Amino acid sequence: MPKSHKYLLIGSTETYSGKSATVLGLSHQLQQKGLDIAYGKPLGTCLTTCGETVVEEDVQFVALSLNLPENRIAPTLLTLDEVNVQKRLRNQDNTDYHQSLIQQYLQVSRGDLVLLEGPGDLSEGNLFNLSLLQVAEVLEAAVLLVARYNSLLSVEALLAAKQRVGDRLIGVVINDIPTEQLTAVETLLRPFLEQQDIPVLAALPKNDLLRSVSVGELANQLNAEVLCRSDRLDLMVESLAIGAMNVNSAVKYFRKRRNMAVVTGGDRVEIQQAALETSTQCLILTGQLPPPAFILHRAEELEIPILSVDLDTLTTVEIVDRTFGQVRLHEPIKVECIRQLMAEHFDIDRLLSKLGLTPATTLS
Repeated sequence: MPKSHKYLLIGSTETYSGKSATVLGLSHQLQQKGLDIAYGKPLGTCLTTCGETVVEEDVQFVALSLNLPENRIAPTLLTLDEVNVQKRLRNQDNTDYHQSLIQQYLQVSRGDLVLLEGPGDLSEGNLFNLSLLQVAEVLEAAVLLVARYNSLLSVEALLAAKQRVGDRLIGVVINDIPTEQLTAVETLLRPFLEQQDIPVLAALPKNDLLRSVSVGELANQLNAEVLCRSDRLDLMVESLAIGAMNVNSAVKYFRKRRNMAVVTGGDRVEIQQAALETSTQCLILTGQLPPPAFILHRAEELEIPILSVDLDTLTTVEIVDRTFGQVRLHEPIKVECIRQLMAEHFDIDRLLSKLGLTPATTLS
């Protein structure tokens, strides 16, 4: 009788909690334990065109990062977008996705463990019978939940999730914990959750690099014109500063920040000058006013890109904020960072024991 393969479904209580990061860090550890792993995302959310084919961005990125062969990548059954939702609501899509899961997942063998990235939250995908719980039931998958830490009240979402997921929940990862809150999580939250039969497999401290955004991504989201150093759009921005005050206040403010994007008016030359001499990764100039030649020359010297946007400051800040909130992991420096974080804080042996898996070998 063939050995039944196992599924671990990684879900979250709210969107952008760190599922992809958890998948990447966890997969790397499992591979180091000598396990043959596969990966899939049944419900897709972010498509991109690759040559002739359309692929799910996260699937493509994870597969490349983990060097997975084609037969270790499970298919995405559906993309959750407006077009597909409308088709379903108009009864133009009567696909039995429950059946698709059985055919595409259960009837194909893919190594020791298949890691699946679940929907954005516990409700997403219900319309297509592809919510976290529906997928877990069909595949008899264990569930690992990732929760972004907001305050000690984060406990409520986890308790509610436990009620819904039940015995399939084999653990949680609490993510993005500010340094000053780590003690409260370890002394109050973790022991309480463990008492409620919610194993805490990792408590991950907040990391500015993981929440950072590349200058190129900001330029893309802002539809900005790059005025100089288009070769340095790979610089990572960790914080946002608004240069709307007088220059003396601005200098003090800028000196306290690091790796920032500074949003200021194209006419605020003294603010632009102050920003260039501090820890600035890019200048974002509003109002489509070009900076003077000496500012461009200094930015060229310091290798700091300057972006020009046809937007007011408030709209610019809103777009940058939203980009930080929906940050993706698609930079090698972030992959390395999450691997180190997970190696340090995630209890991989406890997870393997709960899954009933034995490591083949331990690679050093």
